[in-house]
Order: sequence, then C-alpha cells, then structure tokens
Amino acid sequence: MTIPDTDKRKMLRWVRQCIECELGSPAPETPDFADYPPCGAFVTLRKNGNLRGCIGYTVSSDPLEITLQDAARSAAFQDPRFPPLQKEELDQIDLEISLLTPPEKIASPEELEMGVHGAMIRSGFSSGLFLPQVAAEQGWNLQQFMTHLCLKAGLPQDYWKAGRYDLFRFTAIILNEKEDC
Repeated sequence: MTIPDTDKRKMLRWVRQCIECELGSPAPETPDFADYPPCGAFVTLRKNGNLRGCIGYTVSSDPLEITLQDAARSAAFQDPRFPPLQKEELDQIDLEISLLTPPEKIASPEELEMGVHGAMIRSGFSSGLFLPQVAAEQGWNLQQFMTHLCLKAGLPQDYWKAGRYDLFRFTAIILNEKEDC
C-alpha cells in the first residue's frame, strides 16, 4: 500500500487532534480514509525521544479513522506503563503511526528479517508484540529480539527455543511527524 504525503499528514494530524480533544480541545471533524482498507494500527508517542506510550491493534475491521482514533487515545491515556498524558506535555510529544499488514503465522524465528518484520508470540494466555522498527531502534539481532519478545509476553527469556508457541510476523508502513509533516 502506498500512501501519498498529503494523506500521511492527514493521518498524523488526525491522531494528534484525537489526543488534543481528550485534553479539552474542540472535537475535530472526522476524516474519511475510505481509500484505505481496515488494518491493524499502532500509535507510538515519544517525549524528548523516549517512549511515552504505544498501543494499537494487530488487526481491525473498523474503518481506519476509527482504529487510529482508538489507538491514539489508548496510547496517550491508557498505556499501563505510563501515567496518562498531560496537556503540558503535548508540545514535547512526537507521534508515529504504524499501519500493519495482517499477521502471518510462521514456523520459526528464522523467517523474521530484523528491521522488516514485526512479530507477535503467543503461548497459552501469554502474548507479546514488537513493531518492525523496534529491532533497529534497539540494535537487536534475532536472538536478542526473540529473547525480549518472550520477556514482554511474560515468558522465560529463552522460551522461543522450546517451540511451544505460535509466532506471527507482519510488516508496517510507518508514518512519523518528524519525517512526514
């Protein structure tokens, strides 16, 4: 899927407006992203370069504008790793949107390409997910990626070597305020 620069800016502006609305700004007019199929999407917030929130959906059947709205609000106000975003922080926040391809079940971690694929591991009621950009941002190789993915899922760090899990990969189109606005 190719997204024109004007639509990238529109999506990023929509995500920011959804967050601002929760902090007291007037409700924006809902855009129509009907040219884009429903898909999984994550919204990542960074404050001064550090993670400040990241939540989304691996798949979604909702229209893209609704998925982005929900992910934006959740990342800003419901990420359990951080306190809810405050109005004073808004001008320090950079937004990133990751639009995901449908997850594809794979047989082994060797089918993952670092920096290209994100991954989700599931075992019983445990699951963890990393977006494709995480490996590059952290400088991880495949073994480090899988170790941290297991830890994120609440599994032992070398659980991925046991083969008692389901592993999925996906790619993402990444929109970033610093680069696309």
